Amino acid sequence: MNLRRDVFQAMADPTRRAILLLVASHSMTAGAIASHFDTARPTVSKHLHILTECKLLEQEQSGREIHYHINPHKMKEIADFIEPFRKLWDERFNKLESIMKKYKTKK
Repeated sequence: MNLRRDVFQAMADPTRRAILLLVASHSMTAGAIASHFDTARPTVSKHLHILTECKLLEQEQSGREIHYHINPHKMKEIADFIEPFRKLWDERFNKLESIMKKYKTKK
């Protein structure tokens, strides 16, 4: 399997997560995205390429510009995959909190 197309490998990079946060509310061009980072534009373009390869971002041509925006279907797919783990950890933390409260009252 090509790691560059793996969603979780793509999201492991902090710059790519920051890009996803930037375009979460509205679409942006590569130049607009790059202006938020202290790195070369080709580096940001490489990140955009990886994010579009794994379908986290979609491109939309508008004249000569390409706008990037979140693919909500792919984000939902990821959220659905993570949800059982979130529930499991919520239950574990709730149990720990309950135990800690009992321990605190015994002191």
